[in-house]
Amino acid sequence: MDGIDVAASRAALMAERAHLVAELGQAIQAPGQMTYGSQAAAATQVFEQQRDLALRDRAAQQLELVDAALARLDGGTFGTCLRCGKSIAAARLEALPWAAHCIECQAIVDRGRR
Repeated sequence: MDGIDVAASRAALMAERAHLVAELGQAIQAPGQMTYGSQAAAATQVFEQQRDLALRDRAAQQLELVDAALARLDGGTFGTCLRCGKSIAAARLEALPWAAHCIECQAIVDRGRR
């Protein structure tokens, strides 16, 4: 964990976790009563509900990343790339404290997702 401010990383992760938990705790508005002839309004309501569901899904995935980073922090492996085992740059962890891979490995992982 060379050059990594563990206390600052933990604080950033805990703040992000609290934000995500609060976001996930918010209720999603169900579409209201639709009247005949209001197709545009109905489409808007459906779009907004789908958007909210997608944002909730993203928040749940982000929460998993944050929890995994906290587990690595507790386990003493925080700051070590899960793929190659090299140190993750301190600047990367400062920007994304939940980063699990170094820049090079993240590029490889991202290419595999496409």
